Formats: sequence, structure tokens, C-alpha cells
Amino acid sequence: MKRFTSSLIAAAILGLAAMAPVHAEEIAGVKLEDTAKVGGKDLVLSNAGVRIKVLFKVYVLGIYLNEKKSTVAEILDAPGPRRFKLVMMRDVSGEEFGSSFMGSINKNLEKDEKTKFVNQLLKFGEMFETVGNLKKGDVITGDWVPGTGTVLHLNGKALVEPLADSQFYNALLKIWLGDKPVDSSLKPELLTGKHS
Repeated sequence: MKRFTSSLIAAAILGLAAMAPVHAEEIAGVKLEDTAKVGGKDLVLSNAGVRIKVLFKVYVLGIYLNEKKSTVAEILDAPGPRRFKLVMMRDVSGEEFGSSFMGSINKNLEKDEKTKFVNQLLKFGEMFETVGNLKKGDVITGDWVPGTGTVLHLNGKALVEPLADSQFYNALLKIWLGDKPVDSSLKPELLTGKHS
């Protein structure tokens, strides 16, 4: 009887361990899952970091790819689905957030790219008018899904119709990885995984 009870307890413990998430990386108190499923494919957390503005932590950002990458070119050229996940660490107005995103996209695009993406940039800009204020703990995901496009969600709710061009997704990634990133201390964290 005692052996049977021990076996039941061991089975229960193993069952609970199997149900627990595999791992999560914690950055500045925010946990990011080690994996994500996008477009039916399993992705891994390549790297993550914290966006800081005037000493304040604004959000944690993680980039998910088919495998870990450590250069901008590798991330922008990564095949298959991709994801960025952004977890807010403070309240920010939709206007301020949108202005920061749009300003950084414009700084990192060439003139011909701006012309090419004009319709997608308009839709992306309009999206921030409907978002409203972002609260601490809000989660924004941006997925590149081959055959569908760029899919953006706030707390699981779609923000805009899919945006088709894969190069536009790269334009979004350049907010953080471009030559003029929105936060110069975040870019190396997204490449090396080392946090300041």
C-alpha cells in the first residue's frame, strides 16, 4: 500500500511538472516565454531587453525566431514566421507610443522604402488612434506569418488587418535594430542577450 501511495505521489509530481511552462526568461521582473507558436511553427526567444526612456523602463521586448540569431542581418533575413512581443512596464498614451514608433520607423527607412510602404505606414499610423492609452502589463505582439502578412495584436485582440509585405515587418524590427534605433542601449541586448 505504501509503495502504491508513493507511486501515485510521484506520478502526480511528474504530471504537474509536465503541465508547467518549460522555461521563461525574466527581464526586469517581466517573464517572457522561451517559445511561441506563430503560423503553426514553434519559435524560440532569440533575445530580449528593456526599452528605457529618460531613466524610466517603458517596456520589455522579446524577438522570437526559428532559432537564436545574434546579428541584425540574421534577424531580418530569418526564414519563416517571426514574432516580437512587447510587455508594457508603465502607462503610456497611445499618441506618445505611436509617435515614438512612427518617428523611429521614418528615421530608419530610405526614401524609396517610405514610398513603397506608404499605404502600410498609413494603416500602421491609424492603428495608434484606435489603441488608446496603454497600461502597465499590456502585451503587444507583432507576428510575421508567411502567406498572411504582419499581424498585430494588443492583449490578444487584432489591431489592424494583416499588412502584406515582409519588408514592412523588417521596417518594424528596425525600430529597435536599425541604424538609428529608438533606444541605443536596447539594440545590443537584442543581439547579445546581455542586459545592462
